[in-house]
Amino acid sequence: MSKKINEMEQIQNGSAPEKGAGAPKVRSALGVRIAKYATALVVVLVLFWFGFTTVVKEGNCAVILRFGAVREEITDAGLYFKLPWPFESVVSYDNRLQYLEANRLETTTKDKRNIIIQSYVAWEISDPVLFHNSVGANGSVNSYINDQVFSATNSTMGSYELTALVSLEKEQIKIDQIQQEIYTRVHDNCLANYGIHVVDVSILRLSLPDANLDAVFEQMRVDRQKDIDIIIANAYLKANEINTEADSEAAEITGQGTTEAAKIKAETETAVAKIYADAQAANIELYQFLKNLDTVVASVNNKTVLVVKADEYPFSILTEYSKYMTDENGNQTVINDLNYILSHPDLAPEDRTALINAIAALINEAAADNGIVTEEPTP
Repeated sequence: MSKKINEMEQIQNGSAPEKGAGAPKVRSALGVRIAKYATALVVVLVLFWFGFTTVVKEGNCAVILRFGAVREEITDAGLYFKLPWPFESVVSYDNRLQYLEANRLETTTKDKRNIIIQSYVAWEISDPVLFHNSVGANGSVNSYINDQVFSATNSTMGSYELTALVSLEKEQIKIDQIQQEIYTRVHDNCLANYGIHVVDVSILRLSLPDANLDAVFEQMRVDRQKDIDIIIANAYLKANEINTEADSEAAEITGQGTTEAAKIKAETETAVAKIYADAQAANIELYQFLKNLDTVVASVNNKTVLVVKADEYPFSILTEYSKYMTDENGNQTVINDLNYILSHPDLAPEDRTALINAIAALINEAAADNGIVTEEPTP
């Protein structure tokens, strides 16, 4: 025994013989011992690593529990120290933005119409401690969010009619307003009760029960009929405006024409009165003749058959003028009348020439009937 002790001391002092029968055995024993120490150190380090540290990965959050109660919350990735189990434990949660399609919900609108709505929710954990205490790691977070969406949707849709979701009138559709109200309710409740930050809540699908399809189609027909009625009313209004403008223009034109006709008639009557006055002043017999002739003309037309007394006014003109034609002054009367007419200043030259030619033609015709040859008059 003392010999082995001496050998060990020599080995430790470095004075052991390099050669000899006992050297290999000494080196082998030393290697085994070193290996044991190294293994023990590794075991201690592993136990320390797993027992006294925890690693929070990127995109996760965690809470450190001491005897089941939260001691610390961790929101940043990294290495953290803790006591080994059963003193402390670590629970990690996915802290990334997550997407959830809520369950299909059949709800009722303000006008008692049933609709089916499915929404989607984008959410993330904002308070790990509150999330752990209220939801925990039992995987029921989706049911909590579904409950909040269900409640918020029911409460919101009870204040809106079906036309806020389905309508041909753009101003009646209020989907954005409805989504905002649902989001506000879900966001506030989830943040206060579960430590969940809801980023977005929007309507994913909107459908109707079969029983409500007829009502929706009827509503669409009513809305379309409203558009038709508005178009027809505008057309009638435009037509009335056009008719009113046309009537106004026609009345204006008619008024102008009536005024112009009255003006022309007044001017004509003035001219006729002047002619009558001039005729009366120049030849009272011709004036009376013309007046009597006007009276006769005004009394008959081309279909009138008269049985009259030729010696009574105004028809006495027919016999009175003939007297002038048969007595000795008849020719002179005709000459005086013709002279008055041909010398009247209002008679146009071409009319005067035409009248002279007509009289000459009558004279020639009368002369020819009596066998008298006459010369052509010069105008």
